[in-house]
Amino acid sequence: MNFTTSRAIRFQFLLLCMVASLANSSPSQSLGEGHLPSASDASDRASIESHGSANGRATVYAHNEPLHVDVDLVLVPVAVTDASNRPIISLQKQDFAVYEENRLQEIRYFSAEEAPISIALLVDTSASMSDKIDSERTAIAEFFNNANPADEYFAITFSKRPEMLADPSQSIDEIERQLIAVEPGGSTAMLDAIYLAESKLRSAHYQRRAIVIISDGGDNASRYTLREIKSLDRESDVQIFAIGLYDTFFRTFEERLGRMWLREITDPTGGRTLTVDNAAKLPKAAAELSREMRNEYVLGYRPSHAGTNQWRKLKVRVTSTAGEQPLQARYKRGYQTPESAGHRVSR
Repeated sequence: MNFTTSRAIRFQFLLLCMVASLANSSPSQSLGEGHLPSASDASDRASIESHGSANGRATVYAHNEPLHVDVDLVLVPVAVTDASNRPIISLQKQDFAVYEENRLQEIRYFSAEEAPISIALLVDTSASMSDKIDSERTAIAEFFNNANPADEYFAITFSKRPEMLADPSQSIDEIERQLIAVEPGGSTAMLDAIYLAESKLRSAHYQRRAIVIISDGGDNASRYTLREIKSLDRESDVQIFAIGLYDTFFRTFEERLGRMWLREITDPTGGRTLTVDNAAKLPKAAAELSREMRNEYVLGYRPSHAGTNQWRKLKVRVTSTAGEQPLQARYKRGYQTPESAGHRVSR
């Protein structure tokens, strides 16, 4: 489903209004679509900045006067698939149960509507991609063909070091042209590229943020370690997806490690790694991943117990069977609470 820029702005406004409403609502008040204020009533006198994480302080500018609202709203993107890995997109709020540290939480916000995402696209341009570069270029085109035009993109290439190729000020067509023009060569610094992407996404415009990695193997040039990157991922609120291209037989030890590393990086964030064994399958996988990222539910709740600077474990269960087939839910494994109540998380 394609969305115009105006609709993207409307979504941001609705989300911030919802957050402000939550701070003033009674504990039993539910945040459903029917309780949202109209964006059209105030669109000419309010502008909203969002700085993106799951909980913290929201700032609403109305009549040029800032209003600070302290809230604790945890947003959990959830992808639901059947036994054949087909997305299930017809569920309702009552079909889910969310647990934090094994405590059932009240779902106060629910959305199944596609919303724009801030995405850092990481493209492997190391020497090992030389014989696959045409398929990688087609995969990039397919990813953008299935994207939401309102998404914003950071484009990063990586070989012996990561390079910031494009930022959201550039159009999708311009970003695609620059990515396709890059020639492969050098070693592979994938972990350093993830670090750079996490850093750039801190200034992202949208609440939902994601990293997408296209690579054919492991890391052999990064300064950062896998442990450091996994720790960084725990502290951020970014989903990570990857398309891994691997031959039937691994040519190097780094490729064998790379396959394991990608899963260790993507799965805890609520993302996943798609693996293909032939470069010709890359475009199809890229299109599939682009669509999959947008077929997610977003569940919101206010934690039932307080605490700062802690790791909170999450569990999401799908209570609906949607027929006889069992359903699988993919979501982030937990989140890091802010160090203080004034922690800024939206722009």
